[in-house]
Amino acid sequence: MIEALDIADVKLIAPKIFRDARGFFSETYNRRTLADAGLDVAFVQDNHSLSRDAGTVRGLHFQKPPHAQGKLVRVVAGAILDVAVDIRAGSPTFGWHIAIELSADNWQQLYVPAGFAHGFCTLKPDTEVVYKTTAYYDAASDAAIQWDDPAIGIDWPVARDVAVLSDKDRAAPPLAEIPDYFTFEGAQ
Repeated sequence: MIEALDIADVKLIAPKIFRDARGFFSETYNRRTLADAGLDVAFVQDNHSLSRDAGTVRGLHFQKPPHAQGKLVRVVAGAILDVAVDIRAGSPTFGWHIAIELSADNWQQLYVPAGFAHGFCTLKPDTEVVYKTTAYYDAASDAAIQWDDPAIGIDWPVARDVAVLSDKDRAAPPLAEIPDYFTFEGAQ
C-alpha cells in the first residue's frame, strides 16, 4: 500500500509482511510496484545508521542540486519520528513538514523526494535506520537546516537540552537563512 500524505509528494509505504512460526518475510523494495504507484525513481545507494541512545536527532539534512537526493527510509530495529520538510521555493507547502513514526514493529517506510530536508529522532535505544537514495553522497553538496526551527514547528519528542546531536546539526541555520536551492515544479 502506498499513501499520499498531507504533502502529496511525500509517500507512506506499507510493504506486505508474512509472519509464521519461523519469523517473517517481506519484500521491502520493488521498483515496478513503486513505479506502478507513480514513484518511478532509481535508487543508487543504501545507507544504514545505528543510534545508541533514544533522543538522538539526525537532521534536518539534504543535498543541494545537482546532487539532490530522494530517500526511501525504513527502520529495522527500534523506532523513530521521521520528518520531511518541504524546502522548495514557491511550493504551496513550503516550510510544512510531515512527521511519521516508523518502527521495526509497524514496518512502514517513508519516501522523501528531493527538495525536502529529512531528519529523525530515535524513540528507542539501539535504533537502526536503513534508507535508499536516488543520488550518491556528495560532501560538497551536503547541507542542513536547524532541526528545531520554531518557524517549522516540529513537535519533537525530545527537548533541545537533552537531544543527542552532531556538531553539524547543532550549528545548522534556520530555514529562513538558506538560499532557494530547490524550486517547486508541480508533482514529483
